[in-house]
Amino acid sequence: MPTLHTQHLSLGYLEQLIVPDLSLAIPEGQITALVGANGSGKSTILKALARILKPRSGAAYLDGKAIHRLSTKQVAKALAILPQNPEAPEGLTVHELVSYGRFPHQRGLGGLNRDDHRAIHKALALTGMTVFAERPVGSLSGGQRQRAWIAMALAQGTDVLLLDEPTTFLDMAHQLEVLQLLERLNREEGRTIVMVVHDLNHASRYAQHMVAIVRGEVAVAGTPAEVMTPENLRRVFAIEADIVTDPRSGVPLCIPYGLRPRDNPSIGL
Repeated sequence: MPTLHTQHLSLGYLEQLIVPDLSLAIPEGQITALVGANGSGKSTILKALARILKPRSGAAYLDGKAIHRLSTKQVAKALAILPQNPEAPEGLTVHELVSYGRFPHQRGLGGLNRDDHRAIHKALALTGMTVFAERPVGSLSGGQRQRAWIAMALAQGTDVLLLDEPTTFLDMAHQLEVLQLLERLNREEGRTIVMVVHDLNHASRYAQHMVAIVRGEVAVAGTPAEVMTPENLRRVFAIEADIVTDPRSGVPLCIPYGLRPRDNPSIGL
């Protein structure tokens, strides 16, 4: 399984420095949640891991190789990225969308082969989207659309999935639908999943590893129990919160009750 980490990674846009010096290891075979205040640099870090954003210095590494030096196809065969709010062309069916995930494996103009069709069928089945295969993506509910995009990412056949706020704009039921799917893919398929998450309780429930980002740097990283403490939430989010134990899963849950003035607001995108 590919290993993913950064060493002294520096990122920014034009003259704005977002991530000054990030060294971060992503545990293999686990779900890692990147959390932090708006503008802390979470999505920027994910872009560097996906080779969308070139570092100013340092690097993100995949199996010991600097990601920004690899070709697009090399990266696409190893990891898949699902950005925020992706849009499908009008009229595109779910099957056609998922087939796009096979692009890194195609040669020339030969079209889809037996392995491609097998991968598409498996991705549709894993996400529960087989019955919607011939439906236009635009006709689906929010949760179904996210499952279709996740199916496309799965069709790439990668061991690593990167997702930027996969539950944004979804209602509670569809949020759980997507998060439970990701949990199952991790548990049953052994996929390494890295996702940017705004809801701390979702991060605690569904991730084995949490990384809290402040001003482009790791403020604290570890298990949910290690990250979800009143002191850490005060430092990372400038909130006062009680931490209680979920009676079903035993994970820590956050109950905010007040704000703490932020002396050093996060800077980033």
